[in-house]
Amino acid sequence: MSLQIPKLVAGISIPDSNLAQQATELLIEHGSDFLYNHSLRTFIFASLHGERRKLIYDKELLYICSVFHDLGLTPHYSSPDKRFEVDGADAARNFLKGHGLSDQTLQLVWDAIALHTTPGIVEYKEAEAVLLNSGVALDVIGRGYEHLSDSIRKEITAYFPRTDFKKIIIPTFFEGFKHKPHTTYGNMNADICTCMIPGFKSPNFCDAILQSPWEE
Repeated sequence: MSLQIPKLVAGISIPDSNLAQQATELLIEHGSDFLYNHSLRTFIFASLHGERRKLIYDKELLYICSVFHDLGLTPHYSSPDKRFEVDGADAARNFLKGHGLSDQTLQLVWDAIALHTTPGIVEYKEAEAVLLNSGVALDVIGRGYEHLSDSIRKEITAYFPRTDFKKIIIPTFFEGFKHKPHTTYGNMNADICTCMIPGFKSPNFCDAILQSPWEE
């Protein structure tokens, strides 16, 4: 996959620093057209949300988070026993090490990616984490769709097409963690396993309590 990245989409400038370019190269090398388009739309949606709310955030870090947020689904970065979000977070942190960034910044990026599918928590984190989650949610389930004009939506999807996104996203995500469905426990991705694995039943917290080894 070799792509020419536009400099400006929907009024949002796409970072082209050396760090951003290196991250994009990894997405192109290890990802797919589907993940590339989803990740870039996520960044633009997140940035537009940040502008609408007048949030202060680091655009380059938000871009890195967007590029890496689903790379944990790919064979290159996928582990046998961690959530794909953690695999992506680990990959981003390892990528950023050695670039002179503070430990706090590395932790911010890790948290943003690891928590991007964890509503109820991520929206209380730093701006980059809040915005990554908002960008993902807009692209995947349309949360905040009404805040974008039809012309803006068309411009974004002209550069980064959705291409049967609704039909492709579930099997694509499942492919990334079908070898470790247990890692989806307590997470919305358990719904994907239920959809894709006949007879799959996600572990239940109430069962875990009642089946604990305590005698009383």
